[in-house]
Amino acid sequence: MVAAKELSMAGHHVTIAESGDALGGLASSFKVNGEALEKAYHHIFRTDSDILQLINDLGIKDLLEWRESSVAIYRDGRVWPFMTPLDLLRFKPCSLLGRVRLGIAALYIKHSKKWENFTQSSAMEWMGRFCGNSALKTVWRPLLKGKFADYADDISMAWLWARLHVRSNSREPGGNKERLGYMKGGFSKLVEVLDECLVEFGVEIKLSTRVSNILEVESGKIQVNIGAHTDEFDQVLFTGANQTFEKLLSKRAGDEEYRQSLQKIGYLGAMCLIFTTKQKLGDHYWVNINEDDAPFLVFIRHTKLIPPERYNGEEVYYIGAYCHQDKGLFEEDDEAVKNRWFEYLKLLYPDFNQATLTSEHLFRFRNAQHIVKRGYEDLILDHKTHIPEVFISNFTQIYPEDRGMNFAVREGKKIAHLMSES
Repeated sequence: MVAAKELSMAGHHVTIAESGDALGGLASSFKVNGEALEKAYHHIFRTDSDILQLINDLGIKDLLEWRESSVAIYRDGRVWPFMTPLDLLRFKPCSLLGRVRLGIAALYIKHSKKWENFTQSSAMEWMGRFCGNSALKTVWRPLLKGKFADYADDISMAWLWARLHVRSNSREPGGNKERLGYMKGGFSKLVEVLDECLVEFGVEIKLSTRVSNILEVESGKIQVNIGAHTDEFDQVLFTGANQTFEKLLSKRAGDEEYRQSLQKIGYLGAMCLIFTTKQKLGDHYWVNINEDDAPFLVFIRHTKLIPPERYNGEEVYYIGAYCHQDKGLFEEDDEAVKNRWFEYLKLLYPDFNQATLTSEHLFRFRNAQHIVKRGYEDLILDHKTHIPEVFISNFTQIYPEDRGMNFAVREGKKIAHLMSES
């Protein structure tokens, strides 16, 4: 959407083909008690300059709110606050020496400027070396396993550095408080206003429309099968997963090497369960689940950040998990997943009563997280593909940073400039 905005403003005629029934991708929303809510949890940081600039440019800055966050860890049968140095010192599942080393490592990462210094180590190795076995066992190993499943041992430390560096620098200067940004009406407001902007600039938007083939033709044009029709374009930009792009390329001579490069970066799926109830569960916005046998990674009390009044006085919660795309959790039916997760939730909050739930919504995202193994920097694809005037831009190319709306905005501007200069 951002690339389309930039290109159309530069005078190009742009067509968007979206396979879903709404724009926004992972930031798309649905209604909860009449209020828009993201299908996957979203917020922004103080350091997210690109999306903050977009919000300002679209004239909706007054809709952005900054609210105090709160983080905790569930480990050894209880929820531990994990926001301040004092909270860290009180985190008894980790040895005292491990807690001190965790704090030192956090300061080192916060003030380290070069991600290139972390590329030679896996996150497990680096954290084990700098923080010790106790901290690795109680903090980093469960989080990495929950995020990357079987790939956890080989995840790049450069990737983890980027996550921690951004998070630590999002805190208010001189304090331990972290404020997160959220929009009145949810981030669907941003999508809606951006959509209106695209329409104003003449962008043609085709929803519920799948692209089935991309092929260079002799005229120098790019032929694209969009839905039931075939159209020709001067340039084509693909912004989905590498695996999906590979399927769109015709199996012509000379394509095999590029197709193989697309397959070298794997993906994990994700699942988000959103439920509403009058029950208040916990005192924290974000709870990481740091038990080795946990069936999900994170529990979020959305209405700890945003007032319940927005949702007709009800509490709104997320449960999130990453999983393999074609086996295990991702293949289970909805009721089996929900029942298992709700049963585990009672360990965190024994008073949780499933009978009080007023709504439940389970969403699955197939290509949610690319797998950033050590040496990942050698796998990153150029934005220009092997087909002239066909470009690709997605989150696999922003290493060591991960996914996020801010990076989507930044990369949208970047690829639009590249295409205009091509």
